[in-house]
Amino acid sequence: MAKWRKIGQTWCNWPSKPTALIELIGGSYLSATPHISYKILLNALIRKNIAIHAWSYIPSLDHQTQANEAWKDLRKCRLKLESRIGDISYEPVRLGHSLGCKLHLIAPDGGRKSKSFIGLSFNNYKIEKSIPLISKVKKKLRIQTEFSPSPSETMNIISNNYIQSNNLLIRFSNDNLDQTNTLYKYLKDRNNDQTKFIELSGNHLTPANTGLKEIFSEQEDCNHYEISQLVDKIYTFLSEQNHG
Repeated sequence: MAKWRKIGQTWCNWPSKPTALIELIGGSYLSATPHISYKILLNALIRKNIAIHAWSYIPSLDHQTQANEAWKDLRKCRLKLESRIGDISYEPVRLGHSLGCKLHLIAPDGGRKSKSFIGLSFNNYKIEKSIPLISKVKKKLRIQTEFSPSPSETMNIISNNYIQSNNLLIRFSNDNLDQTNTLYKYLKDRNNDQTKFIELSGNHLTPANTGLKEIFSEQEDCNHYEISQLVDKIYTFLSEQNHG
């Protein structure tokens, strides 16, 4: 298997002749080291000859700036990959998990430079729910603060600026943080939308299983099954895109 290399803020893994490119933005605090946090998922995709670019970041309150930074960094890595392979132009499939979904969806190009988008466990909560400690600090200091863009502004951006019609949204059956239903409704309200929505077994952290051995073997078997199921759905979606 090819080795990971870091280019700017992006961890890259390039098979010798990749058939597709996935650009991952993971969830809060999981993506400081996404090649480790999402190890099983990414390695399974690499074994299917898919190049991976996984953006590394520490979340801030300014999500729009981070979305812009991710878009620029991932674009640079894609150009480097195309330069190395030669005569091949990759339309990337954008893969987001949790907050990573939001960052992809508010990218400055509105999804224009992508082949499709896969969203896992989308959520878009206000800052008080995402960072409970903030609520106490706000009350004590009598200040007002919120993510930028705010949850309502985020959905307006998606409705008005996001043009990608080929989307696969995946929620997990035991995920109390998931807001994929809301995202699905907003996307389906657009003209010519082709978004698909499926539910798989698992929870909010299923995509980020690192492969560390669980205390109970049954739990370990369950986690590997859930990751395998997720990889199959992603690969099927990519295959449909290639032959569509």
